[in-house]
Amino acid sequence: MIEEKKIFQLIESALEQRKFSYAPYSGFRVGASLLAEDGTIYTGCNIENGAYSPSNCAERTAFFKAVSEGVKEFQAICIVGGPGEENPKELCPPCGVCRQVMLEFCKPDFQVVLAANREKYQIFTLEELAPMGFKL
Repeated sequence: MIEEKKIFQLIESALEQRKFSYAPYSGFRVGASLLAEDGTIYTGCNIENGAYSPSNCAERTAFFKAVSEGVKEFQAICIVGGPGEENPKELCPPCGVCRQVMLEFCKPDFQVVLAANREKYQIFTLEELAPMGFKL
């Protein structure tokens, strides 16, 4: 279990990342902060595309940044998302594709923090969010 101070750092970082979101089609802005085993935080935002298929979620952006730099061991991720510019009111769970990416690189006890702000958040394990997930 990661410490509360680190959870708050991840939440603040994910909220900041929402500002960089490119979501002209859905207006749904998502930010993610990924905590590597060595304590480094990799961030991401969602990036939409008019053709939709080439769009990328915030979570996958963070994972791909980390993996492209040789990092493949992770402790936790924080996801913050919602419509518009204001801070979200509800929690934003990862899509199925992002859950599958997490299954590729993370252990079942990997922590997924879903947050709207520092006061409203919940922590799940990857196993809770992706029961019976596909792994080779």
